[in-house]
Amino acid sequence: MKSLGITVLGSGSRGNSILLHSADEGILIDAGFSRKEIIARMLKSNVSPEIIKAILISHEHGDHISGAKLLADNFGIPTYGTSETLKHLHVYEKLGRDVRIFESGSVFNVGSFEIRPFSVPHDAADPVGFVVTCQRVKVGIATDMGHLSALCLKRLSGCDALIIESNHDVEMQKNSERAMHLKRRVLGKHGHLNNDDAMSALPHLISRNTRFLCLSHLSSECNSQELVRKLAENKLAELNRPDILLSIADQLIPLPTVWMNPSEPELCVF
Repeated sequence: MKSLGITVLGSGSRGNSILLHSADEGILIDAGFSRKEIIARMLKSNVSPEIIKAILISHEHGDHISGAKLLADNFGIPTYGTSETLKHLHVYEKLGRDVRIFESGSVFNVGSFEIRPFSVPHDAADPVGFVVTCQRVKVGIATDMGHLSALCLKRLSGCDALIIESNHDVEMQKNSERAMHLKRRVLGKHGHLNNDDAMSALPHLISRNTRFLCLSHLSSECNSQELVRKLAENKLAELNRPDILLSIADQLIPLPTVWMNPSEPELCVF
């Protein structure tokens, strides 16, 4: 029996969006592509936009919200965010008509989905990650954070599936031709998580029940899928967890949907 589908529609500096869904309902974590592109990627993944019950906004940066307003109003979908995030988006007229506030640290429900947002260290108004539970499957998501705080480690540990950032290689970032202010921002404690820190966190995050790991928000200039995959495979081998399905999120195309059922040890990938 298929249970919870995880479809990473795309992740990177030019757009981020993750779909968690069953056959008949789903929630969208961020909407960082155009409405047209999000719909196209969903249809490519054999998911109808009609099943979306909510858009959850992690923070107000453009690569996470660019399609949120039009998508929400087109399909009558409520948009959820913290008050500070929504206030910022309202000023710039980036919100749809139906807006709902959640508080970081407070659990709320959308249909069959239990959602626990938690604060993450990133240079935004009130950025959050999410732990989403549906059909007894627990998914941890944190795609933008300068470092893994104690709270992040606590909230993300013990998940059945993890989607976390592995943004850049530190030396590639330092030696890039990017402006110095951008380098400082990315490398800072409220910037983006580097490969080494992401890999060092895995022993603390991965538990006996973890079956799926997706590394996301890779820099197109200062990282590569090949490098991140090699680092992650080596770390999983060290942890004696070659059984974990490893995916590297792509900026241009959605990943195949991973279906998770708590009663079945094997994952279904489509």
